[in-house]
Amino acid sequence: DITALESAFSDEVAGVMVEPIQGEGGINIATKEYLQAIRRLCDENGAVMILDEVQTGVGRTGKWFGYQHFDVEPDIMTMAKALGGGVAIGAMMAKEEIAASLVPGKHASTFGGNALACAAAVAVVEAIEEDNLLENAAQLGRYTKDKLEQLKQKHYIIDNVRGVGLMIGVQLTSSGTKIVDKCLQKGLRINCTCDTVLRFMPPMIATKSQIDQAVDILDTVLTERK
Repeated sequence: DITALESAFSDEVAGVMVEPIQGEGGINIATKEYLQAIRRLCDENGAVMILDEVQTGVGRTGKWFGYQHFDVEPDIMTMAKALGGGVAIGAMMAKEEIAASLVPGKHASTFGGNALACAAAVAVVEAIEEDNLLENAAQLGRYTKDKLEQLKQKHYIIDNVRGVGLMIGVQLTSSGTKIVDKCLQKGLRINCTCDTVLRFMPPMIATKSQIDQAVDILDTVLTERK
């Protein structure tokens, strides 16, 4: 709601923090117009635009960062999770003029800066580049969405499928918690957000055959519940 956003803005707003694609909120994708409106309002009011790329960043959407799908550039960006490839790390990036105001020791972090975590992050970035994992995430994401769309034609409980790259949500018409449990029993680990959204976030190194296996398990579980 851009109108509501505009009415809430003033020169007292220091910044706006938003996920380009909500993760825990149910894989809700912001519109390009909405994010660009935030960018414009921040510029007009001297505020900073902060993007939470903890779930969308480091290649999951088929680009290095989620914001790159929306023709907008943040002032500050937060990252974690995939950045360490399983090793706990958190990071913040900022435009040069903002970063220049931050000095060593200004802000402490439990998960930032230790040598092991930083080495893991470097290895992750190198692997993504060397193994062409951005393209794999983009292509495999399209393939996964197509397979899930086919399931939608078979199972009335699926309302819609949405997502970008390998960050995909299956919107159900009723609770998905029991479906998640049944899938886990059959070897497929997914989770449910907002009670009715099945969240698929396969690893960037996944293959089509593994996606086929995952979708087959979900198909079986949905068939058995009828």
